[in-house]
Amino acid sequence: MESSYSAHSIQVLKGLEAVRKRPGMYIGSTGIDGLHHLVYEVVDNSVDEAMQGHCTEILVVLEKNDIVRVEDNGRGIPVDIHPTEGVSALELVMTKLHAGGKFDKKSYKVSGGLHGVGVSVVNALSTWCEVFVHRDGKIYYQKYRIGVPEEPVKVVGESNKRGTIVRFKADDTIFETVTYNFDTLSNRLRELAFLNKGLKISIRDERLTQPKVHDFLFEGGIVSFVQYLNEGKKVLHNDVIYLSGSRDDVEVEVAIQYNDTYNEMMFSFVNDINTREGGTHLVGFKSALTRTLNEYLKKSKLAKKLEESLSGDDVREGLTAVLSVKVPNPQFEGQTKGKLGNSEVKGIVESLVNEQLELFLDQRPDIVAAILEKTVLAAKARIAARQARDATRRKNVMESAGLPGKLADCSEKDPAKCELFIVEGDSAGGSAKMGRDRTFQAILALWGKMLNVEKTRIEKIISNEKLQPIIASIGAGIGDTFDISKIRYHKIIIMADADVDGSHIRTLLLTFFYRYMRELIERGHVYLAMPPLYKITYEKKVFYAYNDEEKDRILAQAGRDPEKITVQRYKGLGEMNPEQLWETTMDPKRRNIIQVHMDDAVEAERIFTTLMGEEVEPRRQFIEENALAVSNLDV
Repeated sequence: MESSYSAHSIQVLKGLEAVRKRPGMYIGSTGIDGLHHLVYEVVDNSVDEAMQGHCTEILVVLEKNDIVRVEDNGRGIPVDIHPTEGVSALELVMTKLHAGGKFDKKSYKVSGGLHGVGVSVVNALSTWCEVFVHRDGKIYYQKYRIGVPEEPVKVVGESNKRGTIVRFKADDTIFETVTYNFDTLSNRLRELAFLNKGLKISIRDERLTQPKVHDFLFEGGIVSFVQYLNEGKKVLHNDVIYLSGSRDDVEVEVAIQYNDTYNEMMFSFVNDINTREGGTHLVGFKSALTRTLNEYLKKSKLAKKLEESLSGDDVREGLTAVLSVKVPNPQFEGQTKGKLGNSEVKGIVESLVNEQLELFLDQRPDIVAAILEKTVLAAKARIAARQARDATRRKNVMESAGLPGKLADCSEKDPAKCELFIVEGDSAGGSAKMGRDRTFQAILALWGKMLNVEKTRIEKIISNEKLQPIIASIGAGIGDTFDISKIRYHKIIIMADADVDGSHIRTLLLTFFYRYMRELIERGHVYLAMPPLYKITYEKKVFYAYNDEEKDRILAQAGRDPEKITVQRYKGLGEMNPEQLWETTMDPKRRNIIQVHMDDAVEAERIFTTLMGEEVEPRRQFIEENALAVSNLDV
């Protein structure tokens, strides 16, 4: 019999006092990520209803003036009077920090918003917030100003629907920006729809003249997720391996499919929360996968071709997998919930995956053969890479400093104060060396096109003459040996020409960092230099323009006498002398540099695969869809 969901389900632990004083403790930051977190907290409540089977549709609307509206067709937040607090349960949920129906496990067996701070924090950090509850044939309403109710909950109409509508306006005195990014929100909602098969989640942007709408509904759940992740890749088996089971109230779902790339793509979730730092559930899955495939290898003819067992890295080369677990009492590390700590979950996931994977593979020898062939090749490549690393280490020991000859290093030894400019071309590299501040700026000149790491294994990368200087200069290793604490520069700045070739160089370098030094990007150490496009000379004064709009503005201010104005379009960095390169592109006081972020790992993976992978058709489609958005294309 289903437990009733009423005011008796709501438990109160503490009030709201600290939220506005230290918002970062509750939502991570007061920047754009924290702003988006407000939306996720409200949506998570609706998703929790869906996880209990009470909600089938969620709508997120970005209204004009960056007002957010979240609607669902769940049971509706209870509105009756709480037995001990003496006010409406709705008011408690909205105004008390630890108040909700998720603590006793009767109304919600599992949920994402387990800390019970979600919607009350949203309320506290909004200039105003209002809630409409459709429940028991009526519409209940309450409005708040900075978390404080304007009046008690009241009935404002009748309704034959059920569900909750939350509208709020984020407080611009708290947040650095209150402008939401549609694509960032859309990506997270798509992820939630994959994880909850049959749940329709829509997002509509009404800030635009022509509203933009994305609808997400995936009947295949995480199987659809894996197929989506592998779009544009050549898969080794068409059927996605789907495993599921439950033990001790922990539910486990896994979807697996291998492709012919050399990269691993693993996404893990606990109660729909993306555990980016992994945890015990992911450790259990990896152990089971390695153990099971080693058992099958022992029975295979391929075992004779390999002198050692398959490692975890071997069995995850080319793997695309989504692991989703539902845990009644998850122990997350930190409020951001990035890592699962429950020790018992490891054994549950490991045993279930062992059993289920063996059952599946016993019936599909064709899939076993394809996977084992891939993993054995990966093992051979790993052994070759180890030998290449050893050879590289021996070579570095023989060299006096172990640093590449093309590196002009800086004198500062504190990595936090040091910058490495990776510069395209010897000519530009020469200008950069002469124009830099030698105290803290190092220059590494590249020559020729780099290797596309998306299409090759690590042993070729380690021995590649174009990549070796980059690996040695950064000094932190590569791939599974990469150690962020050993990086020699905290700013790694890619400085390439503002043309097609320069864009290609930047993309190749970013692909390399993403695949083999990803933590550099995740920790914000990678930057793009922004050299000027134009040099404008007027009455012996020199101006630099970084885009066409800036050029037009400078020309408008200078007048239109062509005899007095000279406009030079830079084709490359080598056209600038050292002084010009310093003042336009390298001087920290005047330069423009862009920090490279990775907001959405799923989309980052898809973009790199599309642009740099083996399959031509997805790349052609991407170019056709985005051709009109290109600017400054040299032909």
